[in-house]
Amino acid sequence: MFKRILRIFLIIVVLAVLVIVVGGIVGFNFLRDNGIKQYFATMKPPAATVSTTIAKPSNWTPGVEAIGTVSAVRGVDLTVETAGIVKEILFHANQKVADGAVLLQLDDAVERADLEATKAQVALVETALTRAVELQKRGVNAEATLDTARATASATAAQVNKLQAVLDQKQLRAPFSGTVGIPKIDLGQYLATGTSVVTLQDLDTMRVDFSVPEQQLPLLQIGQTVRLGQGGGDMPFAGKIRGIDPKIDPSSRLVNIRAEVANPEGRLTPGQFVQVRVELPEEQDVLSLPQTALTTSLYGDYIFVVQPAKPAGAAPAQPAKPEEKPAAAATDKPALVLSQVFVKPGRHNQGMVEIVEGLKAGDEVVTAGQNRLFNGMSVNVDNTIDPTKSANKQADQQ
Repeated sequence: MFKRILRIFLIIVVLAVLVIVVGGIVGFNFLRDNGIKQYFATMKPPAATVSTTIAKPSNWTPGVEAIGTVSAVRGVDLTVETAGIVKEILFHANQKVADGAVLLQLDDAVERADLEATKAQVALVETALTRAVELQKRGVNAEATLDTARATASATAAQVNKLQAVLDQKQLRAPFSGTVGIPKIDLGQYLATGTSVVTLQDLDTMRVDFSVPEQQLPLLQIGQTVRLGQGGGDMPFAGKIRGIDPKIDPSSRLVNIRAEVANPEGRLTPGQFVQVRVELPEEQDVLSLPQTALTTSLYGDYIFVVQPAKPAGAAPAQPAKPEEKPAAAATDKPALVLSQVFVKPGRHNQGMVEIVEGLKAGDEVVTAGQNRLFNGMSVNVDNTIDPTKSANKQADQQ
């Protein structure tokens, strides 16, 4: 009997221990999860570091932008007028040549021989013409004989001019001064009529052909300033509009425009694409921001405006005693938070975007660091880096 009671007692003790252990584990897990929830519920995210700019009215230069193709004002692919074998190549690649310079000489031995023979014939017929004139003056020679001598002399002189023209065709001359390209022929090569020899381009002045929509045609006129660039927003070349096509393409609804720009350093090359911007009259008091400040989403375009944080439930300050010094916290800068503002963007110009609606003068707008920002988030402002300038320019200024 005693053993039975002892066994039951041991079982009850074991069960009690198990209940205490299991209850402790469950209670610990419950307290831990509740503590984690309260920690994350009351935890404030760290302040993000952003760069800002103050919105203020400024001068704005609107423009018409397009993509253009560069070509030389004077540029041709030179070809030979007659067939022959290449005797001399009198130029090399990228050489600057003068107007009328001989670039290529074909074999002209036969043409020279024919010319010399004809010149000898000219001397003979001129002698016969002189004799016929003298005889005519004496009344010995007939009028028909003198006419025949004159006709023969004229025909022989014309033959000399013809042979000289054929001889000149054996030379290829530069029609204007410019820069020649890579030779397309070799010494001793037989060239047929019309064979291309080399390209000649006058690179001092370039022209740019581009197209604009018909709605922008009233904004353009002859003589307007045009700026060109090769990308990256930098447009170092300036020129003028020289031609506007009076006809609108009915299929594309575009108008062809031609501009000319000086190219003294040869940085523009015929055939390359460039960014084109026709500058329009300057406007005053336009609110604009760097393009990096504008974020586009499915819900619209928006910016982040930095504002001082509003104190939540702060107790009224007690008057300080005369002997007490003000607290150090009173001199600290106020906390800053973000306010997401939807705006209506307008025109773009050299890395800036016009803001038509939603922005007020004096607003402090975030220009860099927008990743993972949200409305009401705390931020720190660091304007040591200007996102509107390249890293190389900022390094030079430091």
